[in-house]
Amino acid sequence: MDRRSFLTATVIGSLTAGINSLAAASERYFPVKVDQSLFDSINRVKDSGKKTPLEMSHVPVISAPASVKAGELFMVEVSVGEKIHVMGPAHWIEYIELSIGNEPAGRVDFQPRGFMKPKVSFTVALPKDVAPKGKVTLVVRQRCNLHGLWESNLDITVV
Repeated sequence: MDRRSFLTATVIGSLTAGINSLAAASERYFPVKVDQSLFDSINRVKDSGKKTPLEMSHVPVISAPASVKAGELFMVEVSVGEKIHVMGPAHWIEYIELSIGNEPAGRVDFQPRGFMKPKVSFTVALPKDVAPKGKVTLVVRQRCNLHGLWESNLDITVV
């Protein structure tokens, strides 16, 4: 075997071994198969009467008063899922963010650790001019590393 053939065979063999070990490592560290269609758009509940298990564990649940007084502080609590989403090295919630209408109001980032629970509280005060028609929409988005971006909203009255 000449030198060129030897080097070519060695490089091809090394690349093949590297690709195979990368594939094996990804299977070992990320054993859950990911549905790529969940990353195409923002996911929401399709039928509130018949939520799927995926929707029940990923849709943000917003807890806030139905009516608030302009300028006064109130709490907006957000949890991910009707039963709190699991957090671990292979499957976790990356962040939860709150918007008042289209305006960002707050965001909390999470680390993939088992001791974290994706539940947050935001303290909010709405000026009267934010709700000229007397209502404002709270929009919450959260991102799961395996199941994409999820959103829910809640209308509240500002008096």
